[in-house]
Amino acid sequence: MHNVSRRAFFGLTAAGAALAAAGPGRAAAGGLADLASMTRDAQPISAAEHGARLARVQGLMQQKKIAAFLVEAGASLEYFTGVRWHRSERTTAALIPASGGVVVVTPYFEEPSVRETLKVPADVRPWKEDESPFELLAGALRERARGEATLAVEPTTRLFIVDRTVKAATAAPRVVPGDDLIRACRMHKSAHEIALMQAANNVTLAALRYTHGQVGAGMQASDINQMMAAATAALGGSHEFTLVLLNEASAFPHGSIKPQQVREGSVILIDTGCSVHGYQSDISRSWVFGSATARQRDLWNTVKRGQEIAQETAKPGVPVGSIDRAVRTFYEGKGWSRDYGLPGLSHRTGHGIGMEVHEAPYLVRNDTTPLEAGMCFSDEPGLYIPGEFGIRLEDCWYMTEAGPKLFTPLARSLEEPI
Repeated sequence: MHNVSRRAFFGLTAAGAALAAAGPGRAAAGGLADLASMTRDAQPISAAEHGARLARVQGLMQQKKIAAFLVEAGASLEYFTGVRWHRSERTTAALIPASGGVVVVTPYFEEPSVRETLKVPADVRPWKEDESPFELLAGALRERARGEATLAVEPTTRLFIVDRTVKAATAAPRVVPGDDLIRACRMHKSAHEIALMQAANNVTLAALRYTHGQVGAGMQASDINQMMAAATAALGGSHEFTLVLLNEASAFPHGSIKPQQVREGSVILIDTGCSVHGYQSDISRSWVFGSATARQRDLWNTVKRGQEIAQETAKPGVPVGSIDRAVRTFYEGKGWSRDYGLPGLSHRTGHGIGMEVHEAPYLVRNDTTPLEAGMCFSDEPGLYIPGEFGIRLEDCWYMTEAGPKLFTPLARSLEEPI
């Protein structure tokens, strides 16, 4: 789980910069120079794999009588075409027809950059600054659909792109959600995808182990964030986010703007992840700096048991929401709030993960999706006491025919959280 502000990611104190540059001493005994890349052997998704993904979605579109699929820049565009591009006011998108070649629309001056990651045969149609990308998309729809058409839209595609493309079409298509197409293709990970996620999780756990050994009194969240980012890069991962919650801020699942420092008895909660060739990790660890109180220890042990219950409940065919229900029943039996209330577990027990940190399906009690092999999730049933502290432990896992398999071992104890 994460929601990191730009300020939190880039805002480094002078102490943080000094830690990153340190030679032997406070932060560098067994320091960054001793960390070696763990991802040299990781292989990206091949052009053949991208081609197979396109063939699958086109087959599904033919079954559902969908003429074309509109996909804006983002994880799904990368999934199907390899194009790794950012979103801005300048539209980059693809029209995937039910049969035939993909059409990619992108700004004229961005075309060489977009082509660098394109992995499938495609007709790239650039538009100049005084031209309309929506006319190009509508034109591709007319060519590929030939008559009355149903246009599916990838669920994160922005409304202005859909609206202007439809208005530019000669015959307005029937627009339908593309959620089912995305779920059918991306929800079940291949062995290659799982291997990349394993590599990302290995990096993140190693970076956490390094950072855990370097935390000292007086450090701010930004100092610790900097160490995690530097360690992740040294270990061969692309640092995606680090959320560091200290003291009372650990009771806010996604943090507080109030500055906090490490002190005796501080709860330190780190939620962090990286990517390897586009596939994500997401791990959280909580511990106490110095001596823990009985209340801190009890909460930590309760959350660990919550993680274990989630793993014990995960069986093939079981609705994913039942995992959330099982953990919540245990917590409520110990007196914690019901119905996502506080103090207690105010968020879902976990989320799907893959190319995005948060993907369907979700471990929330009203999600009835049956567990199937290849699905990947986080397991993070945190407990939070507003005004005091919170504990979150998080590891990711994937479903097999025999049951769940963790990417990383669960934390051993409050004294040995990594």
